[in-house]
Amino acid sequence: MQHRKLYAGLGGLLLAGTAGIAGMQASSATESKAPAAGKHLAADLQPLNDSGASGHAHVEFKGNKAHVRIDARRLAKGLPHAQHLHFGADARNECPSVFDDDNFDHRLNVAEGVPAYGPILKSLTTSGDTSPKSGLAVDRFPSTPKGIEKYERTINFTPGAVQRAIKSGKGVIVIHGVDHNGNGVYDFDGAGASELDASLPAEATDPALCGVLR
Repeated sequence: MQHRKLYAGLGGLLLAGTAGIAGMQASSATESKAPAAGKHLAADLQPLNDSGASGHAHVEFKGNKAHVRIDARRLAKGLPHAQHLHFGADARNECPSVFDDDNFDHRLNVAEGVPAYGPILKSLTTSGDTSPKSGLAVDRFPSTPKGIEKYERTINFTPGAVQRAIKSGKGVIVIHGVDHNGNGVYDFDGAGASELDASLPAEATDPALCGVLR
């Protein structure tokens, strides 16, 4: 429950724009039948915010289902790591860079990253719902007790324009949570307060890994 509080303000910005995506899906749902099976995508997950983490993500589409596999290491140990597949019709659909550091504090926060990778399309939870509504379901995200994540799950997709966009290389995998000061907790000493909510530590919401599915 303590970790859930840490993420209480994360959804407001990460979920911004999902209404537009939902409309895009609804309008295109009748455009076509299930797409061809066997489309394979992969992403090298690169560190953000000097997290020191690294990893790979693999997604294989078969019809309207996608098998997602993530292998990551050197994440903050024993802390929850929200992770999502992002896409935005108006986003750049790429990982943020130092040029997105709008306030020049040498740290990329969520607000600075969203224009690059877009809002949540799928919450990569370990069980249950995978919609943007579960973007804050901390109890169902990996906690990486040894800093290593081995994630594997099959999730459903709605046929249409959004699915085609992901398969064409516009989906971005982002893993959040950075222990900036290395003391084993998300606290205010590492990077101050989150830009989403002054009562939250920025460590709980900062992106740690990012990769574009190609």
